[in-house]
Amino acid sequence: MSQDTTLEQTEAGNIAHQFGWYRFYFDDERWEWSAEVAQIHGYEPGSVVPTTRLVLSHKHPDDYEHVAASLEEIRRTHKPFSTRHRVVTVDGRTREVVVIGERMHDHTGRVIGTQGFYIDVTPAAETQSAIISEAVAEIAENRAAIEQAKGILMLVYRIDADAAFDLMKWRSQETNVKVRALADQFMADIRSLEYDEDVPPRATFDRLLLTVHQRVRAKAAGRQT
Repeated sequence: MSQDTTLEQTEAGNIAHQFGWYRFYFDDERWEWSAEVAQIHGYEPGSVVPTTRLVLSHKHPDDYEHVAASLEEIRRTHKPFSTRHRVVTVDGRTREVVVIGERMHDHTGRVIGTQGFYIDVTPAAETQSAIISEAVAEIAENRAAIEQAKGILMLVYRIDADAAFDLMKWRSQETNVKVRALADQFMADIRSLEYDEDVPPRATFDRLLLTVHQRVRAKAAGRQT
């Protein structure tokens, strides 16, 4: 995997926005995570081996039961998932993360675990309304697919424009698909959603973001046949 993308740190030295990958193997309860996910939890990269107990120990007390139940459901059903919750770092800071996961298969096609990525979505409280306003402007004032996709990501994950673009670049690097192609397909996916007055749940956008590169490749393969 490529190196994950980290945005500038805040003036207080906290991580502003960060993305990283993880893998969880069901049979032996084995975890792997990127240097960035270690840092989200407050560890120096390579300084700790993640385990289920360690991962759960960092969940905010008010979110612990929900996350533990979600993990048990994943073990039982092997279904894709997404969750938004808080983690408490080694030094006691609380960070808000989105974790998105899909099935991980072995060479025979058997589901052996879950893999996906963390998004650190901990903006300063005073920037929340500004982020939403900027996101609406990104969607309304720009027609280019990349700018529209940025606006959607800003609204869904409550991150700023730079973080939204870095998230797209990170997914591009991870999947080896150009940012423009990902943005074009992501916006096509958004336009194809069917809903009434209520916006689809965030999990819908999670799944689109997690799998958009697959549809880009499928279309490219179809054009070559």
